[in-house]
Amino acid sequence: MALDLYQYIASIPDYPEKGIIFRDISPLMADGEAYQEATDRIVAFAQDKGVEMIVGPEARGFIVGCPVAYKLGVGFAPARKKGKLPRATIKAEYDLEYGKSALYMHKDAVKPGQKVLVCDDLLATGGTIRATIDLVEQLGGEVVGCAFLVELAELNGREKLKDYDTLALMKY
Repeated sequence: MALDLYQYIASIPDYPEKGIIFRDISPLMADGEAYQEATDRIVAFAQDKGVEMIVGPEARGFIVGCPVAYKLGVGFAPARKKGKLPRATIKAEYDLEYGKSALYMHKDAVKPGQKVLVCDDLLATGGTIRATIDLVEQLGGEVVGCAFLVELAELNGREKLKDYDTLALMKY
């Protein structure tokens, strides 16, 4: 019988500010069985897509994407903040509530035509994931899907991903 992964998400009211309910994945990661179950569900989603590379944005995308890459026997490429990658990079900007931010990838992180699954812990407004997809596509990669542990449905992030097969293991 499959685990109820919702039991492994801590909901913290008024964090980081009043009126926000923070969905903390730490209890899921701390429980080996739950972490493995979540990983296995994402792997099952990816298996028929011919995934050749996993890409995840800093830093929780690493926590989700790396075990998926390991189980699929494929590589992992990070999308990082400015100044974190030592070789030649490409850049994609995205909007924040107040201002802009950017993610970077090495220019050789994804090969043209390579099938990529983008993984992260949380889909909220979709800005970070949209920037990650833009990076993959700048490099000529084909995003065959996006996978998340949690989706905050009321923030409509899925709208920015409407052209991509998207999995969220839990929705709030």
